[in-house]
Amino acid sequence: MLEFLMKLLGKEQQNSKTMAKERLRLVLVQDRTNVSPELLQNLKEDLIAVITKYMEIDEKALEVNIDTHEEQVALIANIPIKSVKRNIRVQAN
Repeated sequence: MLEFLMKLLGKEQQNSKTMAKERLRLVLVQDRTNVSPELLQNLKEDLIAVITKYMEIDEKALEVNIDTHEEQVALIANIPIKSVKRNIRVQAN
């Protein structure tokens, strides 16, 4: 019922439009920075592996993007944290 109302009110189109816009932005940024989608996915997986040693995160909501502004390139990570792991053994190098 809720899905029907959202479609009726145009909410789903807005979400689809927003998602398509975000995908296009990612493609353009990746093209400008020569970062392949595979590299970005590998980076995301590595970040998850490291961060989950110390925190419980919402992996499904995690976002990793590369953004450009003028001459600068930035890695932007939005990582929703569920909780911090308190009993962590620190390994000596």
